[in-house]
Amino acid sequence: MTTSELPAEGGCACGAVRYHMTTRPLFVNCCHCRWCQRETGSAFVINAMIESDHLEVLQGETELIDTPSQSGKGQLIARCPACHVALWSHYAGSGRRVSFVRVGTLDHPDRFPPGAHVFTMSKQPWLNLEGGAPVFEEYYEREKLWPAESLRRREALLASK
Repeated sequence: MTTSELPAEGGCACGAVRYHMTTRPLFVNCCHCRWCQRETGSAFVINAMIESDHLEVLQGETELIDTPSQSGKGQLIARCPACHVALWSHYAGSGRRVSFVRVGTLDHPDRFPPGAHVFTMSKQPWLNLEGGAPVFEEYYEREKLWPAESLRRREALLASK
């Protein structure tokens, strides 16, 4: 994704909520864990991680739903109050400072391919991941995979606690 493609806009299925990301995501993961499969009703979820202050709601309001998570710490899912589509999540580890935008809700999701496939130990066996992004049975070492700019942004975010 280039800077000229920003802001990247998206929204829910009914059109009540519209949002945009004002900068590139920190990183994009495709998660194949059973929890994400159950939560999305699909084989995986693709999340674009971005600082929440770079995610702006343009129209409507989201409803934050506190849902259980595999960690036991829960997560907040921002949903459209009308059609209930999940737009992004806030996980316990980073709180509300980072939003995990559901790439499928973007107008041009093809601009955000995953940089890694995670928790593939539970991926669906019919899904072929050859020839694409790196594949990890569990998670990866962030410092080895994320771009230097994203690591700097993350450090700045952590310092702003």
